Amino acid sequence: MDVVVERDEAACGATVADVFDRAVRSGARTIGLATGSSPLSVYRELIRRHREEGLSFAAVRAFLLDEYVGLPAGHPQSYAQVIRTEFASHVDLAGVSGPDGGSSDLSCAADSYDALVVSSGPVDVQLLGIGANGHIGFNEPGSALDSRTRVTTLTSQTRQDNARFFASVDEVPRRVITQGLGTISSARHLVLIATGEHKAKAVAAALEGPVTAECPASVLQRHLMVTVVLEEGAAKLLGRVRSGDAAGH
Repeated sequence: MDVVVERDEAACGATVADVFDRAVRSGARTIGLATGSSPLSVYRELIRRHREEGLSFAAVRAFLLDEYVGLPAGHPQSYAQVIRTEFASHVDLAGVSGPDGGSSDLSCAADSYDALVVSSGPVDVQLLGIGANGHIGFNEPGSALDSRTRVTTLTSQTRQDNARFFASVDEVPRRVITQGLGTISSARHLVLIATGEHKAKAVAAALEGPVTAECPASVLQRHLMVTVVLEEGAAKLLGRVRSGDAAGH
């Protein structure tokens, strides 16, 4: 595991963008995209490189981690729309696929999406954020470490955390379709970005605590190729990883 500690959000975004840049220019054909606040600096930097440095995604297909259940198509907070607004509409991606949160058969939609991700071959580079309770994707605490794409229910903490994107917490959907931890772990390279002191406890548990379903992000410890990019506040509770394995900048 390569852990990089950067001074601020912009530096984190540039470091993660370096990983995607190298992969795409080296022939990567599939990337995994995440939503939330932390990845935005990555998308801004990749858009800049596309416009100014010739970084092309024309041969690249993107897969989304998750989607809310029940939001109408085009809703500004549906993750398909967020990715379109923040990234996909600004670059030349070959295509973007995500779970169908509006399906009349959600279980079937989850199974179909999992099969699509698998049949498209391993995702070359998967971007991840981390929730304050240690979730990645929408795999809340208690999720099986080998779980597959499925319909699940958000915790009250996650709904409160995401309420800032809606008019009120009451508007935050209660259910989602998310890639499972097993699905996520099938990617060749996992890249986690975290910023802010409010993520420090979750980051420390994920990187230095036991591998347990109670901290879903701890599954990263089992993966052979992981890059973790942290803003200083998010890294403040790290001990051995930061002082030993980390490649701090």
